[in-house]
Amino acid sequence: MSIESVRPPTDIPFPEALAMLRAAAEESRLRILALLAEGELSVSDLTDILGQSQPRISRHLKLLVEAGLVERHREGAWAFFRLREGGFGLVEPLIAGLERGRPPLSEDRARLEAVRAQRAEAAQSFFARLAPKWDRLRSLHAPEATVEAAVVDLLGARPIQNLVDLGTGTGRMLTLLAPHAARATGLDSSHAMLSVARANLERAGLSRVDLRQGDIHAPPFGRGSFDLVVVHQVLHYLDDPARALREACRLVAPGGRLLVVDFAPHEIEALRETQAHRRLGFAAEQIANWLEEAGLGPVAHRDIAPADGTEHPLTVTLWLAEDRRVRSDAQPPERAVA
Repeated sequence: MSIESVRPPTDIPFPEALAMLRAAAEESRLRILALLAEGELSVSDLTDILGQSQPRISRHLKLLVEAGLVERHREGAWAFFRLREGGFGLVEPLIAGLERGRPPLSEDRARLEAVRAQRAEAAQSFFARLAPKWDRLRSLHAPEATVEAAVVDLLGARPIQNLVDLGTGTGRMLTLLAPHAARATGLDSSHAMLSVARANLERAGLSRVDLRQGDIHAPPFGRGSFDLVVVHQVLHYLDDPARALREACRLVAPGGRLLVVDFAPHEIEALRETQAHRRLGFAAEQIANWLEEAGLGPVAHRDIAPADGTEHPLTVTLWLAEDRRVRSDAQPPERAVA
């Protein structure tokens, strides 16, 4: 989502508006807001970019959070900051109109690019260690491009307001779908994988996608928060996939959809050892029953056969389900857990 897409909120209480403007009316904090307009950053990132001490940066961020301009979320031992949705609208014209071609903003932007390059290099180094295993798995099923084309085709042209990718991994589904969503969020339990996803999304020009660290069995989001929930190649790693799918269904808004992508049943036992798979695929009936028990009705089911000549072919299966409730008949979404 671009900064231009944010619209100022209406009816802001005068004390809150004054607090927002006072918080922004300081050089370092205004520079921080300009940087966060480019995407989420950590205290360490901002320390490197602005050349200020960590306590000083933390103090500025605390004031911006208290004023409702910035929000904070934890990722293991790390904390990331981003512009707060809604609260930013009041100072949007100011941030959008800043001249970025001259110091200090031009220098900040150059250092931001350097920080992102370092982050991308570290993420690539981590992923390079995993690549042989991933390449081996990809060789057993249809090309990723074929699967992704099927995902796009199955979802169709229906608008996406709020998207969440549970178990986002490298962020590939976000890279594919976030450009078509008003807002996109990725959840993963691994800080290292989120670092890979963050680097991949920034490389794709999608730096304002929200990434969260959390458990897919207990996602930190309110009921009915998303009109599209994606669970892509995750269930076969889980001890309790049924519970994870119930939690995914809980997040679907009235009239919203859930997309599940995983393997059909197979007998490649070696994947338990080489890829840490807990389940050897899922029957269509099994997934359909879990979805129905959670209150979602099936919409579509599609099998993608493996490419010819693979040693141990795997079939990739897509399931698309929909919440049949009418939006006006449902309770408003619960607030997400911070």
